Amino acid sequence: MTALRSLSRAMALGFVRDRATVFFTVLFPLMFLVLLGSLFRNAGTEPSTVLQAGPVPVLDRMPAPARAELDQAVTIQRVDDRDAALSKVRAGDADAAVTQSGDQVVIHYAAADPVRSGTVRGVLAAVVQEANLRSAGVADPRYALTADPVEDASLQPIQFLTPGLLGWAVASGATFGAALTLVSWRQKKLLRRIRLAPVPVPAVVGARVGVSIAVAIAQTALFIGVATIPFFGLQLTGSWWLAVPLVIVGTLSFLAIGLLAGAVSKTPEAATAVANLIVLPMAFLSGAFFPLEDAPSLLRGVSNVFPLKHLVESMQDVMVRGEGPASTVPTMAILLGFALVVSAVAVRLFRWDDV
Repeated sequence: MTALRSLSRAMALGFVRDRATVFFTVLFPLMFLVLLGSLFRNAGTEPSTVLQAGPVPVLDRMPAPARAELDQAVTIQRVDDRDAALSKVRAGDADAAVTQSGDQVVIHYAAADPVRSGTVRGVLAAVVQEANLRSAGVADPRYALTADPVEDASLQPIQFLTPGLLGWAVASGATFGAALTLVSWRQKKLLRRIRLAPVPVPAVVGARVGVSIAVAIAQTALFIGVATIPFFGLQLTGSWWLAVPLVIVGTLSFLAIGLLAGAVSKTPEAATAVANLIVLPMAFLSGAFFPLEDAPSLLRGVSNVFPLKHLVESMQDVMVRGEGPASTVPTMAILLGFALVVSAVAVRLFRWDDV
């Protein structure tokens, strides 16, 4: 236990005193959380702006309940000059303009923004269809459509960003920490001294694992603490505390990757390059930054190999989707299996000295 405590203290002090490591392990991912959380804080909440040029009876004669629903989807602004309205649409100051001549309703939109224009056209097409039904004497249509989100009404983009960026931060911290420590200690002949000293190998491994898990838990607390600030509005749902054991098991997987990178590298620069070569593609192909639903099937298949994908999805389940403990069991088994296989390979390639 004395050797374990001494090695753990040495590794922890080495981590804290290395400002570059602290920055890229903790602060750099946190900067992404703050930046993306600020950019997407109100994403999707601002309705499209539609300019009503002159009288448009289809809009003016809408029943009050229908008009209230329309105002939730788009913002109608009245203008008198048709040409001025079209100029604002071209300039991007409005999403569309609507005019009516007789029974002909015309929507003027900018093709440069297909998402916004498509939304506006869909909403106004429904308005025209409803007006046609009223003119045909159909007061109460047979079928009605109600949109009901499956998530909590308070759901914000920060709830999807937090698990992904937290997973990336944990992966970076554990992988780089293990790889650089192993290579640096080998270069400085510390591994040789430890091997000759009466220090059991389990104490060395336990110290590295303990420090990495402590850093990962600190990252988790910091990310959740920042994301739950009212400005960002993270709403923890379900058994959110299960993110902690998931992070611990995930850390073991990323430690195994770091040990493998350190085992095959002879210099810290090489270890950094190998770790980057693994962590960066894993982050982009694991859904940490953006969802993979629209990605090619080949990339989705490749992502299943990476432990980060399983960690991020499981943390989203417990932090966002309200899932319980049963949803984490398969993920933990996958992460532990990955850690065992990669650790076995790293042990086979491990060297106490560069010679």
